[in-house]
Amino acid sequence: MESQGAHKAGLAKIVPPKNWKPRRSYDDIDDLLIPAPIQQVVTGQSGLFTQYNIQKKAMTVKEFRKTANSDKFCSPRYDDFEELERKYWKNLTFNPPIYGADVNGTLYDPDVKEWNVGHLNTILDTVEHHSGITIEGVNTPYLYFGMWKTTFAWHTEDMDLYSINYLHFGEPKSWYCVPPEHGKRLERLAKGFFPGSSQNCEAFLRHKMTLISPSILKKYGIPFEKITQEAGEFMITFPYGYHAGFNHGFNCAESTNFATRRWIDYGKQAIMCSCRKDMVKISMDVFVRKFQPERYELWLAGKDNAPIDHSKPTPEAAEFLELKDEDDLLPLTGSTSLKMLPGYIYIHTPYTLHKNFYFGCD
Repeated sequence: MESQGAHKAGLAKIVPPKNWKPRRSYDDIDDLLIPAPIQQVVTGQSGLFTQYNIQKKAMTVKEFRKTANSDKFCSPRYDDFEELERKYWKNLTFNPPIYGADVNGTLYDPDVKEWNVGHLNTILDTVEHHSGITIEGVNTPYLYFGMWKTTFAWHTEDMDLYSINYLHFGEPKSWYCVPPEHGKRLERLAKGFFPGSSQNCEAFLRHKMTLISPSILKKYGIPFEKITQEAGEFMITFPYGYHAGFNHGFNCAESTNFATRRWIDYGKQAIMCSCRKDMVKISMDVFVRKFQPERYELWLAGKDNAPIDHSKPTPEAAEFLELKDEDDLLPLTGSTSLKMLPGYIYIHTPYTLHKNFYFGCD
């Protein structure tokens, strides 16, 4: 993907072959427990909102689905995405939905090897191999059970890592993204609109509480794009790619983080939340020592702080995908740290990067 510039957008959709399935059936998950669902209460107006999460009692997937499809919480009628998007921003502060977020586990069948979210085999595995530390949702997968209007607020990933999100089943999930090269502009805008939060914590967007509507982004000239993820599709977020979004109705997604060598410089410069003890922090020492040995002494001396080139692909990109001429298909040739899907995949991002290849937003 990065060999074709997908990382410049901050977000990419991957559509696997129709015959590829990570699980034979989802009929047997009704009794799966969602231990700590959250009710998302949103306050604010005029395109600027703050989201608060109230923990609710545990419920099963069957109970959650029944709640999500009830008259109180079900999706409204709509003709197209634009209409649903308008209804989302218009009704954001009403009737707080319940999100079955951060459920530890996977829905992949054990024999699935390709693009298994729980077994990506990237350099992030160094954390567990070196220190024996498991960070739930970061180097293990999390499940997310959504309903209409459940939201993920503007943020980058912990330590500005990559992430992968697979939508197992259900209604679509819509994403907004800001290209990494414009991330600082979004941060400045957010600090201006939420000065109290900014004064209390420099990295307050990591709290995942801040919602800024596309109309505000347009008004202040912040570049962004929209992509809608359908069931059976992957989304990849890239280091320092701010993203936010919402679910159209009852669905289930699975996600985790991963890393390439390009991420290391992002990890070294990631600005951390200073006010919460549960924020993820990964020591970069082992990554610099192992993958950037020529810079290790500079790193130890605190002098390895060169600015990041957001346009530069990861060194592994040469091993990734070769572009097929006169087609929008990428043949899966060469080796990669992510085990690839058989056949072909379609990739969509918000950039046009080749005369014969369009990365398009849905």
